[in-house]
Amino acid sequence: MSLKKALLAATILSLPLAAQAQPVTGVYIAGGVGFNWLQESDASYSFSAAGQPTFSRSGTNEFDHGWVGVGSLGYGFGNGLRLEVEGNYRENDVGSLSVNGLPTPSFQGGRARSYGAMGNVLYDFAIPGVPVMPYLGAGVGYVWHDYERVRGVSGGQLLQFDDEDGKFAYQAIAGVGFNLGVPGLTLTAEYRFMGTLSPELSGTVRVANNGGAATGPVIGRSSVEVDNFNHSVLVGLRYAFNAPRPAPAPVVAPAPAAAPAPARTYLVFFDFDRADLTDRARQIVAEAAQAAQSTGTTRIEVAGHADRSGSPQYNQRLSMRRAEAVAAELARRGINRSEMSIQAFGESRPLVPTADGVREPQNRRVEIVLK
Repeated sequence: MSLKKALLAATILSLPLAAQAQPVTGVYIAGGVGFNWLQESDASYSFSAAGQPTFSRSGTNEFDHGWVGVGSLGYGFGNGLRLEVEGNYRENDVGSLSVNGLPTPSFQGGRARSYGAMGNVLYDFAIPGVPVMPYLGAGVGYVWHDYERVRGVSGGQLLQFDDEDGKFAYQAIAGVGFNLGVPGLTLTAEYRFMGTLSPELSGTVRVANNGGAATGPVIGRSSVEVDNFNHSVLVGLRYAFNAPRPAPAPVVAPAPAAAPAPARTYLVFFDFDRADLTDRARQIVAEAAQAAQSTGTTRIEVAGHADRSGSPQYNQRLSMRRAEAVAAELARRGINRSEMSIQAFGESRPLVPTADGVREPQNRRVEIVLK
């Protein structure tokens, strides 16, 4: 296959997805997992023992690469704005500890974890004709930072932290969504920066043997103030429960062969809350005008309709604007307005009956009837 043919095929395959890449409307759920990098932490240590003065030391804690998982429940307003509540979990093994002024610890291991809840504000950027939708967001919340069996041996003493502290948290989000072709289902890829105010953790000091095991009682106490800055890359899925379904293609009723021909009906569909004609709509109007001229039609009925997502008064005005738009296109194609009967029915004559407030693509239409 040539490069030109391959590019053409890829473009054709992506068109249905591009047409569905639109901002979220209504309730959605989302989740993702991925890679987490916990930044090297500056640490401020404090040591105390019975009968001894308390002294402080600075140091550095380093961490191995870890993992992250998030889940969220949100609501989209249909204009790009989204609000959501998120739960998150991050975990990294501790790589090393260092305390300035003390012998370098023989590090034995441990784990750093962060978990909590955030409230996020996000905005989707819809780009016409593009099957992906970038988005940006920010959030605040409360996150617990936990050192689980973080320990090291220095000078025959075992320093161990097994404590957690909750702090105010904040984050920034940058991502992109790709519609998978199933209404409401989106594949997401994100970068997140999440930080908290500095947690303060308590620890113990014990006598240790040469193998690093604690062999005696607690001989001192320690505390440490650390940083908690996370960089995460995630892949996930988002499902919107009220995602609009694709509108069906306009239907042209075939004319019977017998003369005189009975009435012909042409359906022209419109986008949500719009009264301007799409390219496909203009094509349908052109077919109706040509049929009227070739068959000697003497009466043309143009009737506008709307779905039930707005008030009856607004939908009545919207359906009249749609009918006038179709009549103007018919006139442009050579049909005299004196031959047209232009009416608006608002939401009173749905093609598909729905409950009040429901957006139904087949009810957003103008019917052209040739008699």
